[in-house]
Amino acid sequence: MALLNDDIELVWSSLRDSTDASGWRSISIATIGSCSLLAGLSFPERNEALLASFSSDVIPAAENLPEGQGFTVSRVTHHSDSHNWIALTRSAHGSLELFSAMVVDVVHAMATESGANEKRLLHVFLARIRAWQEFMRKGAQFLSPEAEIGLVGELAVLRAIIDAGVPMAAAVESWVGPLNGIQDFELGTGSIEVKATLSTAGFPAKIGSLGQLDDSVRQPLFLAGVRLRQTESGQSLPELVAEIRNAAEDDAKAMRLLGERMIAAGYLDVHANRHIRRFTLTDIWVVEVNDDFPRLTPGKVPLGVTNVTYEIDLNKVAVPSTPTADALKRLGVI
Repeated sequence: MALLNDDIELVWSSLRDSTDASGWRSISIATIGSCSLLAGLSFPERNEALLASFSSDVIPAAENLPEGQGFTVSRVTHHSDSHNWIALTRSAHGSLELFSAMVVDVVHAMATESGANEKRLLHVFLARIRAWQEFMRKGAQFLSPEAEIGLVGELAVLRAIIDAGVPMAAAVESWVGPLNGIQDFELGTGSIEVKATLSTAGFPAKIGSLGQLDDSVRQPLFLAGVRLRQTESGQSLPELVAEIRNAAEDDAKAMRLLGERMIAAGYLDVHANRHIRRFTLTDIWVVEVNDDFPRLTPGKVPLGVTNVTYEIDLNKVAVPSTPTADALKRLGVI
């Protein structure tokens, strides 16, 4: 489906001259399975929206609809039919350009699963919006240099997990860091936390919370240290993203999940030209986080201390490295 930002903005523009005092004006833009998608404006506010119809029995009464900075998601009444309508609506202060990109992305994500049943389409619709919710929560800006290095590191580990034999969709689904997971990957019964650096003097790893290296809930817990070098012959972040997308192109679920994760991580294709640095992967150093590993956890700080950020020099950690494949075997995924 070749819906573009300019297309959706043109539809909204054509609806703005209405003199309606209240309610919705809309134009159909797609039918995916049994779901109708409309571009609409709510009056009198004239806020742009994407409206999606679902039968009443697929939306649980307790379903918590996402809400982000710049948009709202709500159940609305539209047309006199038996369907429930969910409206993804731009807030008055939200960027129209960014909202248009979001709507186009949501429609494309649903179109990739056009043969799915209605319940599945609802899941895709809400999951994609939640990815954008996370993007908005992080500031809706292109990645900082530090965040760029972090994302390159996580993608390097994702590629290593796939190369070791974990099925593509399962590997991408395990990548929960962009979705505000405590650790970056949840695999089997345990987790992998990723730290990346360009430093040639030591390996500084910033730990963002008491829970990040806590293995009391998921075991075993591994830390993957990704050492990178910035080189002219290396690979840029957009090239790394393209490489992983090419590997996933025959797996619709993996492609959809990868799209969600990239958005939630703060990477948008429209920002690709900002990421010009090229990186060479020097090493992925994997160690098990156990009682011999230097760390702070809820059980290792004085009572009353609830949040801590600190830094570890991984070069000084006297814990033997584990091959990635062996770590994945311990996790029970290969």
